[in-house]
Amino acid sequence: MSGTATEATHGEAGGLDARPPQEILRLLAAGQQAAAAAVDAAIPAIETGSDLMARALRGGGRIAYAGAGSSGLMAMADALELPGSYGIPKDRILVLLAGGLASLSDLAGSPEDDVEQARKDAAVLEPTDCVICVSASGSTPYALAVAEAAKGRGARVIAIANNPGAALFTHADVSILLQTPPEVIAGSTRMGAGTAQKIAFNMLSTLAAVRLGHVHDGHMVNLHPDNIKLRARAARMVADIAGVAVDEAGRLLDSAGGSVKVAVLLAAGMPDIESARQALHRNGEVLRAALAEFETKTGFHKRA
Repeated sequence: MSGTATEATHGEAGGLDARPPQEILRLLAAGQQAAAAAVDAAIPAIETGSDLMARALRGGGRIAYAGAGSSGLMAMADALELPGSYGIPKDRILVLLAGGLASLSDLAGSPEDDVEQARKDAAVLEPTDCVICVSASGSTPYALAVAEAAKGRGARVIAIANNPGAALFTHADVSILLQTPPEVIAGSTRMGAGTAQKIAFNMLSTLAAVRLGHVHDGHMVNLHPDNIKLRARAARMVADIAGVAVDEAGRLLDSAGGSVKVAVLLAAGMPDIESARQALHRNGEVLRAALAEFETKTGFHKRA
């Protein structure tokens, strides 16, 4: 048995391959559920990490996601969702994946050991950036080298690992330990460890978006509505927040160039798009604050 938790043997895995299929599936499901529960203990660190992310973006910096193998794919999945979900510009998001784009069709193991490539990849980082490095073991050379290089370049570093005392935490401003139990298939960290990582990434980026004013009453009010589904969702958001009919919300949204925030302010009675944009700018792009400012000045309450 390995002394590393992510490589240890699961206590109930003996004879796994000889069991009935549904029994195997129940054990696999239980393993995923136990891994998900491990995220709870990391909530304080996730809160601090999300603050670093929001501060970087608010200050003109970028968010970089760095990792290898399945951990790198978890990081990349979160990064790719941010422009569409929260309107964060693509040039403010970096993905440093061991093996580069080739890893998307051939997830080979050797690139995770390429320290020199990691240092080259990290050379684009700046002091205003925030880097999230992830490794289930916490000892992946690529992730370690990016974290060390990022720290040396003055960037803030968030480290995510699934083993206590992970080497990756050495270079971190914030250490997020996701202490998941041993995998049902020993060492297959795309399973429980990956599940916990995905949840942690969801929490980090969502709370950062809340801090940046991109969430209002559970709505992603800074989304980029670039298809039929998202345009319909954006119209429903405007209707729900502003208390207007969906047809009217769609018309306002078109007038606002697809901006949910601007459309809501127009529905609240703002005279024109420029006034709405200025109100958002004055209030740090936070819709609730811009609405409150307008209502205080006018006494106008149109929202349901």
